Amino acid sequence: MASLTEIRWHGRGGQGSKTASILLGKVASKAGKNIQAFPEYGPERMGAPVLAFNRISDEDITVHCQITSPSIVVVLDPTLLESIDVTAGIPVDGTIIINSTQTPKEIKERIGFEGEVFTVDANGISTEEIGAPFPNTPMLGALMKITDLLEFEAFKKQINKEFEKKFASKPEVIEGNMKSIDRAYQEVKSE
Repeated sequence: MASLTEIRWHGRGGQGSKTASILLGKVASKAGKNIQAFPEYGPERMGAPVLAFNRISDEDITVHCQITSPSIVVVLDPTLLESIDVTAGIPVDGTIIINSTQTPKEIKERIGFEGEVFTVDANGISTEEIGAPFPNTPMLGALMKITDLLEFEAFKKQINKEFEKKFASKPEVIEGNMKSIDRAYQEVKSE
């Protein structure tokens, strides 16, 4: 892993980009990483575009500003590709993961990005496993597959603990989220 990995999350209000960023930060912190996890606030409302960010490092993180040149971009809602430049600031050797049923090649041509593009049907997976289209959890599974941020089994163990805190009275939600992570890890597609 690079000494500092910066991630920008694009989603819409209610899809969980902020939650995914915070969950990733908590799990990375428990794994001994230095982290930052924060949303960009504005007049957010259900369905409005939302940004969230992560910084993850083995070393101290000394910057405390918005992330403008992320090495990884995660897009929870493919309709954002029509209205937002999700490639802004990402280097040509960066990585984009998109919740989409399209192939990575189709997305790459659509957004004109030369770096790595991955796709996963996070809406489909979460609808089948959780019962509703919550793409954030499957996108975390896809992110773990294509990066070396955290070892996958350790990630799953720690995120399960976070879900147990959040959904203590809903074990079916925990199980559905864990299945979503596993499936996205297996089903994410590269070029």
